[in-house]
Amino acid sequence: MTPPREHGAAAAHVADRIREAIIRGEYPPGARIRQEELALESGASRVPVREALRMLEAEGLVTLVANTGAWVSSLSLGECQEIYRVRERVEPLLLRMSGPSLDEPTLQRLDELAAQMADSDDSETFLELDRSFHLLTYTGTQTVVLTELVHRLWNRTQAYRRVYTGLMDARARRTVHDEHRLIVGALRDHDIDAAESLLAGHIRRTRRQLASHPEVFAAREESS
Repeated sequence: MTPPREHGAAAAHVADRIREAIIRGEYPPGARIRQEELALESGASRVPVREALRMLEAEGLVTLVANTGAWVSSLSLGECQEIYRVRERVEPLLLRMSGPSLDEPTLQRLDELAAQMADSDDSETFLELDRSFHLLTYTGTQTVVLTELVHRLWNRTQAYRRVYTGLMDARARRTVHDEHRLIVGALRDHDIDAAESLLAGHIRRTRRQLASHPEVFAAREESS
């Protein structure tokens, strides 16, 4: 019999793989997740696979139906809006806690990420760089719950940001890039009030623009 500790380590490993696949879009909202295939791909037994899916269910990424199976969780427009409203409040707070401790090499890396986003026309590249950019701004502090909460909120909405990113026009992209540069500038100037305000507006604008594209959510609901 496999020791519980080994089951736990295997479950965490499988959960990491599924989580990353969901974030990358390999498993879109509403997609069926088959435990047998996961067990074969990961070389794990079904016990850690089931535990991994329960871990992801607790994060809101997976929906488990008793005696039926597992699916990638979907969000309605209203649910996505609620998550974004939470992000509007908690991420500026996290930035306020983190910003004063960001050193010059980190600020330079943020400048590089902002420039790379502006130079790329590929949606997947933008999503990866945008995620790296924002999460890097939060690395100047250690928190008990806030950092983990922000990561989970990002993960819950990633699929819808992916679809929306493909719908952005040139004007919307320019606005996003300008906001990134302004946030870095405020952090470099130690103007945390401005950085906090810019970030809140950045998230709010995305929420409102997502609301103007209800078809993004209707398409997901129809496929689930």
